[in-house]
Amino acid sequence: MSSETPVPIREVARLTGVNPVTLRAWERRYGLLAPERTSKGHRLYSPEQVQRVQAILRWLERGASVGQVRALLDSEQQAVAPSPQGDWPVRCQQLVEAIGKLAQRPLDQQLNQAMALYPAVTLCERLLLPVLDTLARRWLSPFNAQLEQVFFHSWLRSKLGTRVYHNNHSLEGPPVLIVSTSDQAFDAHLWLCAWLLSSSGYPVEVLEWPVTGSQLREAVRQLQPRALVMSLGRRIDLPDLQRSLPLIALPKLLSGPALPIHQADLHALQAPGLYLLDTPQATLHRLQQLSDAPSTGDTPQCN
Repeated sequence: MSSETPVPIREVARLTGVNPVTLRAWERRYGLLAPERTSKGHRLYSPEQVQRVQAILRWLERGASVGQVRALLDSEQQAVAPSPQGDWPVRCQQLVEAIGKLAQRPLDQQLNQAMALYPAVTLCERLLLPVLDTLARRWLSPFNAQLEQVFFHSWLRSKLGTRVYHNNHSLEGPPVLIVSTSDQAFDAHLWLCAWLLSSSGYPVEVLEWPVTGSQLREAVRQLQPRALVMSLGRRIDLPDLQRSLPLIALPKLLSGPALPIHQADLHALQAPGLYLLDTPQATLHRLQQLSDAPSTGDTPQCN
């Protein structure tokens, strides 16, 4: 295909990681895109429009809200690019307030709206992770912490699990196996990884509860995944990992907020293809790099 040939919306989604629903919303609600149309009304995007999608993503990554992007792009063309001031703190506060009221409908509405406007990576970095950090501090006080946790974790698992299910339904090829070592009732990092990866074109298989090393090797044997992602809990069975990971001939991406607790021990593991990541976004980016140019290094690498 010529680099000057317009491409359909599905190809733009593949090239940029922005789903078609969001591309349509950027066009209809904000006038950010202007695709051509076929005689049957199907959208076609010129190379310039694809580049514009990538420029939009760069501003979103810097913290701009989607409503600010058009002015920022215009300023960019005039070589006067102001610093973006997004509405993310307001969105975070709205979610936290809805959680405090155990209000599922406002939670659904707010997150559904954000999911229609922003890529999963942006939402994870700018909205969901900050909300989780805010809630972790909030729940240090005993008030209604347990009730809020049960409500929010049940809702978030259902929300992300549904997205992962629907993403998987349209994806083919070997999956990424995502497992948890956490003994907590809900592993937010695991589900955020599953959502980001499946939103970026990687089918996933999720094992939400910890398994032994031998069980993990059996899952790898049966599922034949392209990579293994382990979401680390506060406690890990280091001897079991030492026995199991060197026997798994796959890229092994170990990540999670508890990574700093285990980092020294994990560095000592002699397991080829081992990578240590601290966030769901870093996990996705490393997997994308490995898909483009698989690493043959024998020592753990950190992001």
